[in-house]
Amino acid sequence: MAETVSLRRIDEADWPVVHTWGRLLEFCRFQPWGPDTPEDSRAFAAAAAAAWSQQPQTRYAYLACLDGRPIGSGELRLRDIRHRQGEIAYGLHPDEWGRGYGTAIGDELLRIGFEQMGLHRIYGTCDPRNLGSAAVLKKLGMTYEGRQRHTMLIRDGWRDSECFSILEHEWRARAE
Repeated sequence: MAETVSLRRIDEADWPVVHTWGRLLEFCRFQPWGPDTPEDSRAFAAAAAAAWSQQPQTRYAYLACLDGRPIGSGELRLRDIRHRQGEIAYGLHPDEWGRGYGTAIGDELLRIGFEQMGLHRIYGTCDPRNLGSAAVLKKLGMTYEGRQRHTMLIRDGWRDSECFSILEHEWRARAE
């Protein structure tokens, strides 16, 4: 039987499982945050859960589960409501890297963005050194748009961001 990755809303009570990966340097290596303390993980889960009741809602944070077992997270953010633009982000516990689960999370985030939210364009970014994340964005059918310079200050200096995007009609052609 094939394993299934599903998404469910992050709840405040999920902070201990979120902390199992948020505390790891390899997980947050290319991010401006982390490694997380337990308090950081609590704050992340609380903010992610609270976002579900904010109006207008612009952040949709999910726990990614493999046959019910939490393995990572995924987020869809509305970046421009008028122009129907969104951004996806995802993260997996390092024990799950290289198994296609990041792509499965991304696929579901794109489906939600295009089918449920009616977005026109969804993009994702990653550090140029994060080859695994770039591979996921390409597998999702996203087009490389270019490099944005010095977008984040992280532990080892300024980080550039590679930007990939997909348009609704491109996604629909892939999904058929």
